[in-house]
Amino acid sequence: MSEHLPITDGARPRWRGLVTTVMLILISMMIVRDILGRRWTGTPPSPPDTTLQSH
Repeated sequence: MSEHLPITDGARPRWRGLVTTVMLILISMMIVRDILGRRWTGTPPSPPDTTLQSH
């Protein structure tokens, strides 16, 4: 009655490592795109919403 168990070396499956790598690359690309977009868009900072009243 010997059972044939799969031999595992404790490592993650290959597809999980691939998914993690792809997710890190996508997140990095989104961060870089956001930084570059903020730097090179010519929109000036918006004025404050409060109005100054002279007394």
